[in-house]
Amino acid sequence: MTSFDTSPQLNVWRALLALAVVFVMLATTGWTALHTHRESSALQASLDKWEHGRIHGLRLPDPDAAPARLGRFFASLTPHDHDRLAHRYALAVGNMNGAPASLRYRANRIALEQARKVERTRMHDSRISPAGRQDAGSRMHRYESLLTPGRQILAFDPEGSGRIAEVFGDLDSARRISVVVPGVDTDLLTFQRTYRPYSAPVGMAKALYAAERTASPSTPTAVIAWADYTSPNGLGVDAATGLRAGEGAVRLNALLRALPGRAPVSMFCHSYGSVLCGVAAHGMPRRVSDIAVAASPGMRVTKASHLGTTARVWAMRDVSDWVQDVPYLELGGLGHGADPVGSGFGARVLSARDAQGHSGYFQPGTDSLRNLADIGVGAYEAVTCAREDDACRSGLSGTTTAGRA
Repeated sequence: MTSFDTSPQLNVWRALLALAVVFVMLATTGWTALHTHRESSALQASLDKWEHGRIHGLRLPDPDAAPARLGRFFASLTPHDHDRLAHRYALAVGNMNGAPASLRYRANRIALEQARKVERTRMHDSRISPAGRQDAGSRMHRYESLLTPGRQILAFDPEGSGRIAEVFGDLDSARRISVVVPGVDTDLLTFQRTYRPYSAPVGMAKALYAAERTASPSTPTAVIAWADYTSPNGLGVDAATGLRAGEGAVRLNALLRALPGRAPVSMFCHSYGSVLCGVAAHGMPRRVSDIAVAASPGMRVTKASHLGTTARVWAMRDVSDWVQDVPYLELGGLGHGADPVGSGFGARVLSARDAQGHSGYFQPGTDSLRNLADIGVGAYEAVTCAREDDACRSGLSGTTTAGRA
């Protein structure tokens, strides 16, 4: 574990370094990076259509109604009604918190089919630049991959760089649910990678799901690869502020409040995803039992106790991770606060041995993945602490699979 000099002089130099880095980013990327997010036009069109729709002569409920209200509405319908709504309002239903997970999967398959047809047409449109046609081809192939039988797409929005979430396992029967929140440069095209697969959300979630089954074969689990927010594009202005984290926190907590059942939920937040989880923490439902961050540049607080959550807070960082060199401070909205693995932060610090840099925490065979899986199934007594002692397990005993009240 790397130690940090917290002298006032060093903190001043870090502040100056942070400002210098920001000025460089502003000069090279411009403030426009803060204003590139566009409204989800296709999704909004589907929601608008839903808001004017009817079934059996009755108006459809507000799509932003409480998940429990929407859940009761869908429970009152027949399978044929579900099918009609999925086809007529594919994007709206596919992204509607409160709709049954199985219906969202079905609706998103329909939406993906529609999006694939759009990109196939764009591929051959001579009015589009060669680069645009190439992008259309890449997106079409990604949609084809997402349409592979058996994939469970919980959220999908094709607008802009795209947003998406996928489930591994059975959400309805799970006794433990894990949510993987990735960092910068996450979109539809980077959601899954062939090269270095465990650095992308799908690979992270699949590795975690497999490791959880190994850690506790008798515990039914489900893992969500959650890329349903607009992440910062590279290490620019957005990555240095909490803007994207604030927007994503609203979306993340809406999902968490709508998850089925009462199973405990564990959050696994990587890199800028840990910034998002820090911002979201105070609004997370009490069933969120654990928040574990890896490769964190900060959670926008000075202490774990300031997150405003009853969840246990865990942190890990490999000694070869470059993120240890970022200025752990916040100045005028820039930077993300204290170091989560620092002794004064108050997180339970886990071993991340063999994680191999900034993107290797979900690599099979590493301490980091084993520790994350043990947290995911509630096997707290099995985790390995960073400092070769049992400090991170202090006050914990046994394995818990019961939800909090």
